[in-house]
Amino acid sequence: MTQEKINKVTDDMFEFTRVDELASEKIDAPIYSYWRSVFRKFFSSKLTVFMLALMAIIVLLSFIQPLFSGYNFMNTGNINNFAARYNPPSLKYWFGTDANGQSLFDAVWAGARTSILIGFLATVITTVLGVIVGAIWGNSPRIDRFMLELYNVVSNVPALLIVMVLSFSFGNGFWNLLFAMSATSWLGVAYFIRVQVMIIRDREYNLASRTLGTKTWHIVTKNTLPFMVSVIMTMASTSLPGFIGYEVFLSFLGIGLSADTPSLGRMIAQYSNNMTNDAYLFWIPVIVLALVTMTLYLVGQALADASDPKTHL
Repeated sequence: MTQEKINKVTDDMFEFTRVDELASEKIDAPIYSYWRSVFRKFFSSKLTVFMLALMAIIVLLSFIQPLFSGYNFMNTGNINNFAARYNPPSLKYWFGTDANGQSLFDAVWAGARTSILIGFLATVITTVLGVIVGAIWGNSPRIDRFMLELYNVVSNVPALLIVMVLSFSFGNGFWNLLFAMSATSWLGVAYFIRVQVMIIRDREYNLASRTLGTKTWHIVTKNTLPFMVSVIMTMASTSLPGFIGYEVFLSFLGIGLSADTPSLGRMIAQYSNNMTNDAYLFWIPVIVLALVTMTLYLVGQALADASDPKTHL
């Protein structure tokens, strides 16, 4: 075969391709979105989805239903109408009626609204304040010694005792109880964040940022705190049921909230003698309280696990 035939066959079999220099700059790996991955992980569990739906129903009933029921905790208009009092659960009264002849269904959700609201606000205040102070605390040796002494003094006093003393000092009331719960609780959150910041702050990427002249606050907000999202979510998910428990316990003792404010704790305390006679008055608020704390805790824990980047692998 001559060289010309060989060249002709080669030209027919092969062709030169155009070199695209921009194609080499493209990334073939799929685009990663942190929050998309978080929600994909969060909704992958059927139990989590069920608990989220149950929590949404409870919260909606707690904040919407009392607007239409017009329930008044101090209303005793039907107290002399014995036919309206102590009716067990039925199609007309789903949860029965209370000692004042009012629907226990209305009373339970009005009380749940107060308990959830005070627990949520206390959690937000202590978490936000604790994260900010803890981030500064972990990066500032100047205030570390003072804050450690303050923490050692406060942490050696039972938190419940502090809340009770402050509640007695400032008197009963929603905002007074919220202040009593939040006054020192943020310090424990700040100490925990301080420890986590001290662990992360000397890692290689933070040292490189500090060497390049990056400001400390920028390092904290961009490099340190995003790494602790799952830790912060875990603390919040455990704090929320804890604050609701504080409110219930203090209301059971008759302190904290004012007399005209309904809450699950007040209802449980009021009907604690009905554990056997007209037991629905006691056990229905207890069951609702258990559902509130359980759903909030489980959903918070699931969100904390999903926000951990290690679970995205």
